[in-house]
Amino acid sequence: MKAAQSSLGAALATAAERFELPASVIDAGVHALEQVQPAWRAREALGLEVGAKVVAAFARAGIDESHLAGSTGYAYHDRGREAYEALLAGLMDAPAALARLQLVSGTHAIVAALRSLLPSGGTLCSITGAPYDTLRMAIADHPSSLVHAHGVRYSEAVWNGGIAPRDEDVMDALRRVPDVVFVQRSRGYAPRPSLSVAQIERLVELVRAHAPGAIVLVDNCYGELVEQREPTAGGADLVVGSLIKNLGGGLATSGAYVAGRADLIARIADGVFAPGLGSAVGPTLDTARWCFAGLHRAAHAVVESLKTLDFAAALFAALGFGVDPQAGAPRSDIIQALKLGSSARISGFTRGLQRMLPVNARALPEPGPVPGYADPVIMAGGAFISGSTLELSSDAPLREPYDVYLQGGLDVTHGMLALMSAAAGVLA
Repeated sequence: MKAAQSSLGAALATAAERFELPASVIDAGVHALEQVQPAWRAREALGLEVGAKVVAAFARAGIDESHLAGSTGYAYHDRGREAYEALLAGLMDAPAALARLQLVSGTHAIVAALRSLLPSGGTLCSITGAPYDTLRMAIADHPSSLVHAHGVRYSEAVWNGGIAPRDEDVMDALRRVPDVVFVQRSRGYAPRPSLSVAQIERLVELVRAHAPGAIVLVDNCYGELVEQREPTAGGADLVVGSLIKNLGGGLATSGAYVAGRADLIARIADGVFAPGLGSAVGPTLDTARWCFAGLHRAAHAVVESLKTLDFAAALFAALGFGVDPQAGAPRSDIIQALKLGSSARISGFTRGLQRMLPVNARALPEPGPVPGYADPVIMAGGAFISGSTLELSSDAPLREPYDVYLQGGLDVTHGMLALMSAAAGVLA
């Protein structure tokens, strides 16, 4: 095994020399590659289990060419759409799903769900603290938000699934009898860890004990197929996410989904389209083939992302930077935080990553305003599907503590080389 690792490291070093990377970065990359081998074997083993779940779902579904044709107009009786949503529901451990092009992002799907589920003047509690900036704006900070335009009463409590959660904060929120409890699985642009399905299950039990009528909605973005189970298997009523992240497998061109209880899915469909029409409409155009194909390879794409993130953690730890999570640690999403400590290092990282992305490699990232974010954000992104953060990308709000958030990676070879380029940018 040692000889095989050394051979693999030598191959990486030779590949990295093509890009004229500093010797210190190449050495750190070789060390990181050898360090992550046990973690990669564990990721691949879990990927086999999750992949088998996907293969079994397709085997049961009986997809044929007619399901791939797509639809136009109102799209009544779209067999492909119905089969895709049934497949997706099964993989999300849920009875039903609504997955549509007409939902353009995870944020859009979450807000659509909340509008459909919250009564006028209803109560919403985000029980994992403040949600990511864009969603918080839609909930509370914009003149047309749920709070200001729809009279929703909104509160936030802090529970992060740790050994000693701040139960009093949570209990106070649940005593207000919220109509909907919101759980953000991934970290967003925050220092807190992402939540595992087991942690979400414990949180759901707490909600059921003290606010039994509340609907538990989980933002599942970046978390799909990372574990064997999804939050709906842990008791959540609904999970919501984007189709151009994990579940799209790098091929789905647009869309978002909501999966969970059938009665709640029906209410959301009425809210998205119109009461009485609900899930009966919604054209798939020419996207059905790519949604099916992406879902079929999604488990493998997630494994490649997790391996890329392990390498990133090992590489930057070797270079003396803080990382969260550590290489090989349990993961429940496809996001890696790298603690770079200054705006100059973040800019160097972003530009070094961008030069290795397959699209817009010659672009020079600069910080700028992003809708929904209070601080300037600098991004590296060069995806074949615009905004597809399953493809390797990074985001960093320029604010203390100056962390950069790395997402995805469809191909670990590309990921390793791109991250070594980013490291060279940090050290320049």
